[in-house]
Amino acid sequence: MTAAMLGLEPVFEADLPSEQYAYRPGRNAQQAVVKVEEMLFHSHPDVFDADLSDCFGSVPHAELLKSVARRVVDWRVLHLIKQWLECPVEETDGRGRKRRTTVAKHSRCSIPQGLPLSPLLANLYMRRFVLAWKQRGLEQSFGSRIVNYADDLVILCKRGKADEAQLKMREIMGQLKHTVNEGKTRICKLPAERFDFLGFTFGQMYSMRTGQARLGYRPSKRSIRYMVRKIHALTAEAMVWQETTTLVGKLNRMLRGWANYFQVGSVSRAYRALDSYTMLRLRRWLRNKHKVRRSGGTAYPDVYLYETLGLVRLTCLKHNVPWAKV
Repeated sequence: MTAAMLGLEPVFEADLPSEQYAYRPGRNAQQAVVKVEEMLFHSHPDVFDADLSDCFGSVPHAELLKSVARRVVDWRVLHLIKQWLECPVEETDGRGRKRRTTVAKHSRCSIPQGLPLSPLLANLYMRRFVLAWKQRGLEQSFGSRIVNYADDLVILCKRGKADEAQLKMREIMGQLKHTVNEGKTRICKLPAERFDFLGFTFGQMYSMRTGQARLGYRPSKRSIRYMVRKIHALTAEAMVWQETTTLVGKLNRMLRGWANYFQVGSVSRAYRALDSYTMLRLRRWLRNKHKVRRSGGTAYPDVYLYETLGLVRLTCLKHNVPWAKV
């Protein structure tokens, strides 16, 4: 299947619209985030923030294969893809028991997740929505721009056009057999409101130096809380059996991974908050491990944590993101 993907990816990549950012060579989530900010600055303040329910599981095989057949004429390749779509899927229930299901074959819907070809096929089907939006003239009539990443979708519109865009989006998605996740879908009107997209919060923010208001984006509270929970679990008292160097290595990998994703937008506050929390938790962990009663700042000062143990400090990391300026 990997060989098939390597052969098919260049064929379909040429057809995918620029509005799609997921699972594509040379594209990533940060580029999608930067594009949203660009559109906000170009007078698209009304945003329809949508999320699709089970975008892999609701794709009809017949329609998907029609999309594939527009560029692939070899019936053997088409037959092979059809077999992949209908292959049994192994699932694990709440008790850890594994079973195989053939729901995809019987329902003639769903793209099995985990296959190398699955993301490409999902993108190919989502392409239908983007093309339908443009072919119906909705991009011009609403002054709208689409930014799509897998099942996350935002439609940025001129002032007062988001409600109409929402109705048209639901109509097209209904024709494609996609279901909108109502709990994660809303209209947001900037600068009065904010919305989250791909782990970032967009809205009106204030400069720490001048206090001046501007439209921008930063890591969302949910993304920061998720990282806090991971740091807390890793530095729990029950984890003092680890070697200090091992724990610091795990913290560093986790912090660098988070920072590698959240390296665009206004990140300084989030970086400082996580630096402070990581120091607090690591000091407490060291006191518990070595049975030290003194306060953490006295026994384990910053210079010990950062220079002796080698803990990563997010506020000192430097990033090189040339694609962010494209």
